[in-house]
Amino acid sequence: MGDTGARIALSADAYLAWEATEPVRHEFVRGEVLAMAGAEERHVTTALNVAMALRAHLRGTPCRTFITDMKLRVEAADAYFYPDVMVTCSAADVADPLVKREPVLVVEVLSPGTAACDRGDKFAAYRTLPSLREYLLVDTESRRCDLYRKGADCLWVLHPVEPGQAVPIDTVGLTLSAEALWDEVGPPSTAG
Repeated sequence: MGDTGARIALSADAYLAWEATEPVRHEFVRGEVLAMAGAEERHVTTALNVAMALRAHLRGTPCRTFITDMKLRVEAADAYFYPDVMVTCSAADVADPLVKREPVLVVEVLSPGTAACDRGDKFAAYRTLPSLREYLLVDTESRRCDLYRKGADCLWVLHPVEPGQAVPIDTVGLTLSAEALWDEVGPPSTAG
């Protein structure tokens, strides 16, 4: 989701209390609160396609799929984010209806206003999550995906996915077909 530029400063506890009363979602990073803008249709449809495929695949397992409105707490970064999609298999996460802390997979659909942050600061924060095994960046313009996977050596390795290729999400044992990923997603914009 895009950053509207509105910024205020709060403590983490004050943020949670305040944000619960707000009609607009806000992310929180080390005291800075950032209002989130709405997304365009291709972004929303792509995130929904990923979430639907994951949810159907994980039905009957202890893992749960969440989309856009679920907060993710990243303790080491003193941050709360709203990933486009995340999967958690944690019993502790099931017990908390408002905030998740132990995702195994986080997915961000890139937009021009968020791509740099999603690839940079946000990924740096997500990497501090001990539970996280894969981070998927989906680019609706190029129809490419960058899948980062944490290896046994704790190093993150890029597994690029070209247009038309399936996305191998090993953490949950799902191969997401290009057809399912891009179903009903409009063509890339021609503005340039």
